[in-house]
Amino acid sequence: MKPFYQILGNNLVANVTNFTVWFAVTFWVFLETRSVFATGMIAGIYLVLTAALGFWFGSIVDHNAKRIAMMGSSLVSVVLYAIGLALVLLEPQQAFLDPYGPYLWAFVFIVMLGVIAGNIRSIALPTLVTILIPEGERDKANGLVGMVTGIGFLTTSVISGFLVAYTGMVGVLVLALALNLLVIAHLAVLRFDEGRPQPSADAPAEPKRVDIAGTIRVVAAVPGLFALIFFTCFNNFLGGVFMALLDAYGLSLVPVEVWGLTFGVLSTAFIISGIVISRTGLGKNPVRTLMMVNVVTWSVCCVFTLQSSFWLLAGGCFMWMLLAPVAEAAEHTTLQKVVPLERQGRVFGFAQSIEQAASPLTAFLIGPLTEFVVIPFMTDGAGARSIGPWFGVGPERGMALVFTVAGMVGLAVTIVAFNSRYYRQLSAAYRDGRGDDGESGGSAVASPA
Repeated sequence: MKPFYQILGNNLVANVTNFTVWFAVTFWVFLETRSVFATGMIAGIYLVLTAALGFWFGSIVDHNAKRIAMMGSSLVSVVLYAIGLALVLLEPQQAFLDPYGPYLWAFVFIVMLGVIAGNIRSIALPTLVTILIPEGERDKANGLVGMVTGIGFLTTSVISGFLVAYTGMVGVLVLALALNLLVIAHLAVLRFDEGRPQPSADAPAEPKRVDIAGTIRVVAAVPGLFALIFFTCFNNFLGGVFMALLDAYGLSLVPVEVWGLTFGVLSTAFIISGIVISRTGLGKNPVRTLMMVNVVTWSVCCVFTLQSSFWLLAGGCFMWMLLAPVAEAAEHTTLQKVVPLERQGRVFGFAQSIEQAASPLTAFLIGPLTEFVVIPFMTDGAGARSIGPWFGVGPERGMALVFTVAGMVGLAVTIVAFNSRYYRQLSAAYRDGRGDDGESGGSAVASPA
């Protein structure tokens, strides 16, 4: 377990660094340009690049030692952050003040690529859980991974604000360079056995390529696994509502400084969840746990905006943050058992690409839909006249209605999925630890597809 804890700590530093840069760029660009369009585009760039590069990142993880892949991830971030720092120091006069200027967007794109390079780590880490942790303890280890993510969000929300306020992007990028060099140096001296299988002399070597078709065959060989990935994709599609509207809804109830502090406090839910999972695990059937979590979270989504209450909103957000690591750990634990190790990087990357592709689509669509359709509907339209007397009227209640409808749709889909044959098939595949090809998914020496 000792190497795993060291890798976890290394990833914590790397995650905090990359998340800090991402948050800081968003804050700084808004302060420079005062453009909501610009900050929205940064979020869109992150999600689109995450979805587009997941396949490739997964192949990098599968075809290289995990330690080397993680070091390479940080090295690429160092190079891109250094270029970004040079662009800040060499800025032409007031070039960053134009929200549509090419110099600003060249800087944003380069720095965000440095942030995205860190996603290689998010794919490599669950494969290392498979390698370093016994099968019966993997759900608890995945809980620790979720806790690290929570700590990253908690500290990032504080660090990025102070750095931008007192040092601008120069201080942010200098710190990011220093910390990335630190994690590279740590990984350079860290040694552990990855158990990488050696191909036999007469067996043809697997080509080192993305191989989307082969990855799809691996996913299809496990009954119900495609359904799990697309179920999570649909959840993320609805989750784009939160990306598009949560800040606007929260800021309609409380001042910005209260909202920022609220998120810092609520992020402790990630940590609490990770600690609980690391002690209790996820039960005998993590697929069932995943479904139960979705029943609860979408039920909360149905009610946490029914009234214009900050405390109701905060309670709902806390429940979401408390249960999100459980859902992620359940999905990772399932994949770690039913997918052959030598394909796990590509399957995790495939899942990341498919699942993340939905959120930006919703985020880009739901804003205009809410502003031009739902808000008028709840301000002086039919909605205000029919449910307004008890639900409330105005722009804030229009956003609230979108959350409530999203929750009802998510709950209905989860109930259907819970009672589907795909759920039963995947539960059986996890119980048996085998796909249709008869190979044990968790084996480090399973035959490649």
